[in-house]
Amino acid sequence: MTRPLRLTAVSGGMQRPSRSTALAEHLMDLIAQALPCEQRLVELGLLAPHFAGAIWRSQLPATVERELAAVEQADVLVVATPVYRGSYSGLFKHFFDFIEQDALIDKPILLAATGGSERHALVIEHQLRPLFSFFQARTWPLGVYATDKDFVNHRVNDEALVQRAGLSVQRGLPLVERVRLEKRGAAAERVAA
Repeated sequence: MTRPLRLTAVSGGMQRPSRSTALAEHLMDLIAQALPCEQRLVELGLLAPHFAGAIWRSQLPATVERELAAVEQADVLVVATPVYRGSYSGLFKHFFDFIEQDALIDKPILLAATGGSERHALVIEHQLRPLFSFFQARTWPLGVYATDKDFVNHRVNDEALVQRAGLSVQRGLPLVERVRLEKRGAAAERVAA
């Protein structure tokens, strides 16, 4: 029997409640409806005071190290960030600067972002996708962008957003399955050798 997927979401929201966190949780729930998953949410707003001043990973406390390990060991990642002045925040990037360079190779990642208006919608293509391309991750073909009007009481509440999120998950699941099969095949080859 195959073990449940380790599904980890990283929310770059610095406040609570956070629209980015709400979007990340919504996307995790959609994935969990399709695949058996162990879910974990990493909220950078809660972690920021513990890593903001660190330069080296060896300087980080155990609480941050556990969350970095959860990201590195995940089978699937959901990454959701608010947009600040056309990009993700410096603290969001700083967190990913601590990720081991090869830890995300071939990892399926669903990219999501929230912003005050539609004019930031290209952040997924112009900022997030290049960042995770550096890590050689496999970003899902369709990212999910939401604006403030798509939420009510910090919960996803727009039918077009719900449909786009569902389509993103539907289009990304074959990628998750393909990566699982490739890993299973590579493991079988190692055993046979």
